[in-house]
Amino acid sequence: MLPLLERIRVVEVGAVVLGPYAGQILADLGAEVIKVEPLEGDIARHAHPAGAGGGALFVNNNRNKKMLALDLKSPDGRAALAKLLERADVLFHNMRVDAAERLGLGFETVAAINPRIVHCAAIGFGQRGRYRDRPAFDDVIQAASGIAGLGTATGGDPRFVPTILADKVAALHAVYGILAALVARANGRAGPFKVEVPMFEALAAFLLNEHLAAATFDAGGAVGYPRILSPNRRPFRTADGWIAVLPYTDRQWRAFLGEVGREDVIAQDWFADPRQRPAHIDQLYALVAETLPARTTDAWIAALGERDVPCSRVARLGDLLTDPHLEEIGFFRCAGGVSRGGCTGPAAASVVRGGGNPTRHAAPPAGGRQSSTTA
Repeated sequence: MLPLLERIRVVEVGAVVLGPYAGQILADLGAEVIKVEPLEGDIARHAHPAGAGGGALFVNNNRNKKMLALDLKSPDGRAALAKLLERADVLFHNMRVDAAERLGLGFETVAAINPRIVHCAAIGFGQRGRYRDRPAFDDVIQAASGIAGLGTATGGDPRFVPTILADKVAALHAVYGILAALVARANGRAGPFKVEVPMFEALAAFLLNEHLAAATFDAGGAVGYPRILSPNRRPFRTADGWIAVLPYTDRQWRAFLGEVGREDVIAQDWFADPRQRPAHIDQLYALVAETLPARTTDAWIAALGERDVPCSRVARLGDLLTDPHLEEIGFFRCAGGVSRGGCTGPAAASVVRGGGNPTRHAAPPAGGRQSSTTA
């Protein structure tokens, strides 16, 4: 069965998470992804914890790729890169624009080498605005985009989301931008194609999708989606743990309130009016919080499952490794096979039937790096 992106060659000059994660998704879809690293290697190779294949951060972002080590600060390294770009469909990098220009990765330079290429740059800030030259990492973008400040809207302090959110969201934007350009080229559009993915703008759009709220219609309107910002919207304690419960539709709220014997709430005039109910969301969430400690997590999951009310136990990181659903679908894999006691990595989340095997081989080992004179 042929991979979906067979015969698409991607040159990825990416480091840490943003570039490598996007490149891995394209590689999972069947593209030939050639990762160009500095001679000392991607710094994620050395990130703790590390195993035989390098740092876990590197292993989980670089499967299915080939690797080429080049010193792009040297004439020989840049010449080798140019030779590689002549036969490439895509160049993707996640470095600052001025640094990319110095290393021969700027759009004009690459387009002169290959007029059909899709050039994708994932950068910190869009190049038309005043922030264009600022350095950017995930924490900086979480702060600038409003993500870190969400806690202040619910009475808390600013806080980073404890995952590399900005890099991964921007990587997904980069993938769809690259794929759109490839489709346009396949439909006869002339290249080269320039795709710019600013992390700041990507995260701002991601956040404001729901939180633009009334400002959608009036620039002076209030921002913030009330249900999401309710201080009572949180995991709830049960008799023996924690659970997430989200009655959302009218039917689900009625089912939950019926389960806990609160028909008195259902009888309220505001409850039946979908325009008034959101104003009482804090009251409803407080009722949920007061009720759930009466039973165990398993008991609630069984009871609410019978009534088709969305709920889930709150998993800890380690719980995912033994999750029965993930076990059944073979989610954790290593070099093309289900891992049993060896290296473990998450499978590709998007599965296209008829798209070939998304996991063909593990991340390229450090020992296989090539010199700057090889292209």
